[in-house]
Amino acid sequence: MRRAALVAFAVLGVFLRHGPATADEAFITEQNGDGLSVLDLSTHKVAAHISVGGKPAGIAMSRDGKTAFVTSTEGKFVSVIDAASRAIRAKIDVPDTPLGIAVDPTGAFIYVAGFYLPRIYKIDVATRAIVATASVGKSPSGVAVSPDGALIVVADRDDDAISIIDAKSFNAIATVKVGAHPFGVTIDAAGARVYTANVESNDVSIVDLQARKLIGTAPAGKRPYVVALAGGRGFTSDQYGGTVSAFDLETLKSVGRVSVGEYPDGLQASSDGRTVYVVNWFSNDVFAIDAQTLKVTAEMQVGDGPRGFGTFLRKTP
Repeated sequence: MRRAALVAFAVLGVFLRHGPATADEAFITEQNGDGLSVLDLSTHKVAAHISVGGKPAGIAMSRDGKTAFVTSTEGKFVSVIDAASRAIRAKIDVPDTPLGIAVDPTGAFIYVAGFYLPRIYKIDVATRAIVATASVGKSPSGVAVSPDGALIVVADRDDDAISIIDAKSFNAIATVKVGAHPFGVTIDAAGARVYTANVESNDVSIVDLQARKLIGTAPAGKRPYVVALAGGRGFTSDQYGGTVSAFDLETLKSVGRVSVGEYPDGLQASSDGRTVYVVNWFSNDVFAIDAQTLKVTAEMQVGDGPRGFGTFLRKTP
């Protein structure tokens, strides 16, 4: 079943030994299981399961950790979930297959990639209405927002490019060519650089966000899907390699690779930069990796077909 799901959704296309100083829970979308597992990062146990429906894949956690937004690829909707109560507050319909999703730093808007039309939608969280739409390149996948909320970046998979959108006017202001089939896209904490995981060229493209030009390429493993940044390093989830690869952010040279579960997909770093969490789609588990030693420090089993494509960590009160 999981291999069949890969074929179906490849065209659409981070846990555990971790203290409360950085994050306390992880919300993991489970595409085959039609829901979310909530992992307690202090006990290493699944604390709750939330039924969502529609084959959920993408996720964005609000900056305050109070709300999770989840895209359902077959249901064509976004679920708005109260993180503390685990209750679904709303389901917002979108006119296309939603995949990548990101949240404005203020929490006022979410940005959703519509894979087939292709479009990106700006949705008002309070009114739950689409308030703006922008055309982007073919097969938009990952979405990221600059730290100041001014720019949105979308990975245009089948155009081998990224689109840069002004958040206020919601106009596309630049297109930058990157590697082959970018899927995940990440912006650094300074809002200076964009990193794309290029599935078919097995590398990472680095784009200067202000100059809007490609400035470098870093190595990755086989079929990288997502990029995370931690401790002066970049990390990729390498689906066909069953690995997480690391490279130095200054030299862009490889610093190592660690074996993880089967078909690693979602990837996110802890807020203190010490740990990288990877969600393994086919082996139904989540690994924690020490960002400096590149050692696996913990594993946890979750539900069927976990993706965790986006931001899924939250602090609890």
